[in-house]
Amino acid sequence: MDKFLSGRRVLVVEDEMLILIMIEDMLADLGCEDVNAAATTSQALALIEAQIFDVAMLDMNLNGNNSHAVAEALAARNVPFVFSTGYSGHEMRDGYRDRPVLKKPFMEKDLAEVLWCVLAP
Repeated sequence: MDKFLSGRRVLVVEDEMLILIMIEDMLADLGCEDVNAAATTSQALALIEAQIFDVAMLDMNLNGNNSHAVAEALAARNVPFVFSTGYSGHEMRDGYRDRPVLKKPFMEKDLAEVLWCVLAP
């Protein structure tokens, strides 16, 4: 499972720069060399429109706005994704309760496990 993200294209939607850098480092450790990042819903939607992703990580709260539009765009393209959040409330997951949630702060092994699960055939 060490480098299972090798050759995979990952979208990370995260508005906190330090958290984004940490996630990018973790993904690199897991073999991912192609990470695209977005800090806003509009940036994420533009990337989803322009590229094909193997998997995505989606912060539930982007500067006070929910990320449902991004989740809808990913689901419409059958891109597996996981939510990440520092909040405990599940109300933001309406319509996507079947998607895994990584609770911030998380460790690399937690990220690896959840991505392994959503990418497993």
